[in-house]
Amino acid sequence: MSNLFSDPLIKPKDDIAGVFDEENGLLDRRIFSDDDLYQQELDQIFGRAWNFMVHESMLPNVGDYFINYIGEDQVIVVRDKTEKIQVLLNTCRHRGNALCRAEQGNAKSFVCSYHGWNYDLQGNLVGIPGRKDYYRDDIDQANLGLAKAAKVDSFEGFYFATLDPEAPSLYDYLGEVGRTGIYMMTANGEIEAVNGVQKNIVDCNWKIAVDNLFDWYHVRYSHHSAVKAGLLDIDKMLHPLNQMVLLGEYGHAISGPCIPEKLQQQIDTMTDEQRKEFSEADGSVRLRPASAKKKMGEQGVRSMGHPNIFPNLWVTLNGMQFCLRLPRGAHSTELWWFTLVQKDATPEQRKAVVRFANHTFGPAGLLEQDDGENWTQSSQTSKGRASGLLKHHLAMAQGHDIIATDKNGAGVIETHINEHAQRWNYQAWQDWMQAKDWADLKQNHRKVPEGKI
Repeated sequence: MSNLFSDPLIKPKDDIAGVFDEENGLLDRRIFSDDDLYQQELDQIFGRAWNFMVHESMLPNVGDYFINYIGEDQVIVVRDKTEKIQVLLNTCRHRGNALCRAEQGNAKSFVCSYHGWNYDLQGNLVGIPGRKDYYRDDIDQANLGLAKAAKVDSFEGFYFATLDPEAPSLYDYLGEVGRTGIYMMTANGEIEAVNGVQKNIVDCNWKIAVDNLFDWYHVRYSHHSAVKAGLLDIDKMLHPLNQMVLLGEYGHAISGPCIPEKLQQQIDTMTDEQRKEFSEADGSVRLRPASAKKKMGEQGVRSMGHPNIFPNLWVTLNGMQFCLRLPRGAHSTELWWFTLVQKDATPEQRKAVVRFANHTFGPAGLLEQDDGENWTQSSQTSKGRASGLLKHHLAMAQGHDIIATDKNGAGVIETHINEHAQRWNYQAWQDWMQAKDWADLKQNHRKVPEGKI
């Protein structure tokens, strides 16, 4: 199948390399308001990347479907009659009407409400009203099935799709850091997604919302109201001197608090039952079972930070929630919050997880309300004639830390609060925006650095 974006309307701009001044940590804030750049992102980034689609627990039965997006392209994610997951563009091949209007459900087929064209769960066109009388049997029905994602694959029960047939395998795309981010959600055992996705729209550029997940500098100031309300104990959560950053290829990164090495050595001597008892007594950390170290590696298992699976999948609360930052134009982002629980959780435990998640992030969450105000204002100022010419300053800790490469290829920085992951994110953004295709991106994207960073 050819790439649906093989002939983009907007070509790469010659000045992309100057958007982020890497030497001085200065970012051109116009990237948060430029409509042409946004259109190019839909092509160069979302059209090429592996995009999260669904967790397997959300589609347990044949015919179960969930509506998601790749950039601004709406897709139907459905379990077909062979129990395979299909990702189909939600647009009829006749006149472009959306086939599915419900956000999720179960269907035997997908029938267009405009003229009745009928598609099976694999996207094949199986029925055309009036085919004999109106079309006179003169229509190429076999080649008018729904358009599909070029590739669909899963990792640890999380399904992703890409529109680009030249994309690497999902496993290789995720790399060590991306896989570690997903392991955060599965390290404690089998999980399932809670029914319902919390959705809200913030008047900000999607990159601001991604940038913020790496930012532990703002927590004490932006979220003071949550501290006063008793929702958070910042001093226990923040660990400003125990920060770890993991950098991976293609822009994946994890940043935030970590378990100190000496404490991890003590944890390694504990049984899983002792780890559980410690977590319940401490209240600020959820120790992972011994099996997690094999999956996440010696460094990754210590991370308690926030992963971002490039471009826009954030994992938070030590794997209890994850969020998609879906682009809705240069000036708007739709946030989708998913909550996870252990499959063997009791009703009381499930209720406690959902309650905490609802009060933390999402439209009713104390933290999200604080963040949304900041993101909106940061995006709005990028539109000004004078203020838009100023730069975002992202030079915190630049040139003051050492990055080491672990045996699996991840870059590891142990440091204080910093902006290393933000810089890595915008460096990767430049790589994606400059590359002509996947062959170019594979060859010329920056590798994980070594030494002083």
